[in-house]
Amino acid sequence: MAPGTGKTVALFATCINDTMFPGTPIAVVKVLERLGCKVVFPKEQTCCGQMHANTGYFKEALASVKSYARAFEPYDYIVGPSGSCIGAVRHQHPMLAERAGDEGLKATAESLVRRSYDFTEFLVDVLGVTDVGAYFPHRVTYHPTCHSVRVAKVGDRPYQLLQAVRGIDLAPLPDADQCCGFGGTFSVKNPDVSVAMGSDKARNVKSTGAEFVVTGDNACLMHITGILHRMKAGVKPIHLAEILAHTEGDAA
Repeated sequence: MAPGTGKTVALFATCINDTMFPGTPIAVVKVLERLGCKVVFPKEQTCCGQMHANTGYFKEALASVKSYARAFEPYDYIVGPSGSCIGAVRHQHPMLAERAGDEGLKATAESLVRRSYDFTEFLVDVLGVTDVGAYFPHRVTYHPTCHSVRVAKVGDRPYQLLQAVRGIDLAPLPDADQCCGFGGTFSVKNPDVSVAMGSDKARNVKSTGAEFVVTGDNACLMHITGILHRMKAGVKPIHLAEILAHTEGDAA
């Protein structure tokens, strides 16, 4: 029996993926369905509100907390391909509800914290899977994004999943734990610092000789890729979910 049999998963696509990188949530669905899960997409979902909360617009962020609660409260498993957005759900949503004095919303937010998973967490911790049947015969290097490591705390789960991919050549990234410099609104407020940090990251990516740079957050991937493109490095971007969705049949 497939590990996901009997489990209904609500997909939290995230706004950046929904509008700019639709291939990523599509890949999440492919992997989850391959593992036996039933995947639903609550159409009421919107932004997690992280951008507003990080810049002090708490009233606007609270609207996103309420929207998330309405969209996902009925589901036992909520999965998103972004450690940053899942981290915001876990850490900012209860805080924002408490700040607003809404005890009912706070209780719902705290309940949703326990049901909201980064994609890699759900695969490894809930389904108990590291080998998802993927095949990707390319040299890649993985950048562990700050929020996935420090906020969502995904740990080594992405590495476990990548190491089980058939045909992959996983190159260690020098100074992997250093920030890429994006940081959401940080890159807008501090563009020079952001580009300098991103340039360091891009040079390290290039030094690995990888064909692809992979992350679990497309916002960071977008930042790194832009700098790699200006460097004419020839390294292509890919989200972790898209590697895991790839099979030998696709390669053929």
